[in-house]
Amino acid sequence: MQHFRHYILLFLILPLIAFAEDGSQLWLRYPVNPKPRNIVNSNSKSPTIEIAKKELNQHWAGQAVDLKIDKFPENYKDGYKIVSTPKKISILAKTDLGLLYGSYHLLNLQQQKADFSNLKLEEKPSYDVRILNHWDNLDGTIERGYAGHSLWKWEDLPNKLSPRYEEYARANASIGINATVLNNVNASPNMLREDYLKKVKVLADIFRPYGIKVYLSVNFSSPKVLGGLQNSDPLNQDVQKWWKDKAAEIYKLIPDFGGFLVKANSEGQPGPQDYGRTHADGANMMADVLKPYGGIVMWRAFVYSPSKEDRAKQAHLEFVPLDGKFKDNVIIQIKNGPIDFQPREAFNPLFGALRKTSEMVEFQITQEYLGQANHLVFLAPLFKETLDSDTFSDGKGSTIAKITDGTLRPAKLTAISAVANIGEDKNWTGHHFAQANWYAFGRLAWNHDLSSKQIADEWLKMTFTNNKDFVNPVKEIMLTSRETAVDYMMPLGLHHIFAGGHHYGPEPWGDYKGGRPDWSPVYYHQANAEGIGFDRTKTGSNAVSQYFPPLNEIYNNIKTTPENLILWFHHVPWDYRMKDGKTLWDELCYKYDLGVHEMRDYQKTWDKMQAYIDQQRFSEVQDKLKIQAKDAVWWKDACLLYFQTFSKRPIPSDIEKPVHQLEDLKKIKLNMGHHN
Repeated sequence: MQHFRHYILLFLILPLIAFAEDGSQLWLRYPVNPKPRNIVNSNSKSPTIEIAKKELNQHWAGQAVDLKIDKFPENYKDGYKIVSTPKKISILAKTDLGLLYGSYHLLNLQQQKADFSNLKLEEKPSYDVRILNHWDNLDGTIERGYAGHSLWKWEDLPNKLSPRYEEYARANASIGINATVLNNVNASPNMLREDYLKKVKVLADIFRPYGIKVYLSVNFSSPKVLGGLQNSDPLNQDVQKWWKDKAAEIYKLIPDFGGFLVKANSEGQPGPQDYGRTHADGANMMADVLKPYGGIVMWRAFVYSPSKEDRAKQAHLEFVPLDGKFKDNVIIQIKNGPIDFQPREAFNPLFGALRKTSEMVEFQITQEYLGQANHLVFLAPLFKETLDSDTFSDGKGSTIAKITDGTLRPAKLTAISAVANIGEDKNWTGHHFAQANWYAFGRLAWNHDLSSKQIADEWLKMTFTNNKDFVNPVKEIMLTSRETAVDYMMPLGLHHIFAGGHHYGPEPWGDYKGGRPDWSPVYYHQANAEGIGFDRTKTGSNAVSQYFPPLNEIYNNIKTTPENLILWFHHVPWDYRMKDGKTLWDELCYKYDLGVHEMRDYQKTWDKMQAYIDQQRFSEVQDKLKIQAKDAVWWKDACLLYFQTFSKRPIPSDIEKPVHQLEDLKKIKLNMGHHN
């Protein structure tokens, strides 16, 4: 009898185990067919096609599917077509990977309860390389990681494999991500040691059938540190030979290795400038050794060193003189804004400025400056704001998307990247809604014309439920959440007024005397008795001159500067009249207050969603929203009370009064763990 009870219990629990509501399934919550099916035919065989067949046989509930390698134009790469008739569905592609992407697209549409009666879809990716950058360290920590330790268990590899390696590859393939950088840009030279390369090979073998190429971040000093050479000067022939031998060793293990990501001469990292050489000298030396194998160098433009120059200008100043000097398998990886992944930045003026050099965008999925794993901030609107920004570099309509995807300037290779938010937490990203940002990056890397609305809609239906009484109100939260975060943190173009080190929470009074001025919040907001904001006009730092006409003039004039960037480009008097007639001071107060109220509205909306989804995810999100609403008040009080010491003006009477004292807020010191 006792055994029988156990069986009954198991029978009841098993479905719950299969569909655990802990977020571990991400958006891949496909139905499992009760009986194994055999309804997929293919005119070709490969490990990748086998995965596509398995996925469809297990999860597709409709009619028979044909997977067919077919003739397509050259530029189709991993694109595909899906065509349906009453009897069957055909997925046609140029490559086996295209067939896999088409199969996932079909399953994703099934999740969204799409109509399959007369399907005629044609898809091809916006970018060749759609890459996640993991800032994971060899000791298992993740710089700016908020979802637990690293997925990569270096101490267990190459012998012991985590099931999550394949789950990771599957999740990426389902949204078209085809590349990954396994380690932190602040790279340990040890990553290139023979024992680590053998571990990397095992990951590359698991990822390969899912179409994912492996890349590594490399430390510029590796020849000296690992090879025992006298220096790592890129013009030293011994150094060149060391890299050449290292490339041969890597490609012997991993024939389809993607290449190197390099952070050099930035934030204390070694680089070619240590030897009086240029970024081009360093990048080209690596490009030469990778060239025979088809490898590429992604060289980061995030360079800044202690300087009297406005930090927002530094990348442009260093890279524009080198335009045309980089080899054709070098691509310059440029952060979306010129400072550092802020809630809102003016777009990076380097986009479009390099006319003879390939450029790629670097976004940050991990929310270093956006409440980390506590705040619900949907990043598709931020990504879109950058991609749709018109640089005017080649006339009107020269958007960052068109400059980087090869439309305006034919490129040998196009790429787009983002810093991953993935860790070993059960739900992968530390916040159930942070999964949407991983998803959104993949979708926009595949098709940058998609709208934030469409991406949010797909993700909600695939991750939670198709019920419109859930989808519509929660989609509204997602689509407004980035603007809300800007309102309660840094409205009107304020930036980088975060607590030092961990970047969680406000510290507008931060003035790290004796340290780097551009690591201090006071450097960025410049508040004084007259006003607030960073003067980047012609009479200030002249950062406006790095933008193409007419933007240089638009940003130079306070009247024509968009108000959401007014404090980015101008030091604005407290009594300056905004477009709505309010003074700047009052506008600032109302914006912070609005952010707080918007957060409370999110809480009210979410509280009504309990009936539509599982209890676990409902309450976990509810708990995070409580933290976020409290944090919004903390931000508002800290910023307004501090800035009020300069403005000497009252907080408008119809705004909720601060609940904190400034002196108490200044004492808050969070211990957020180690960051390097």
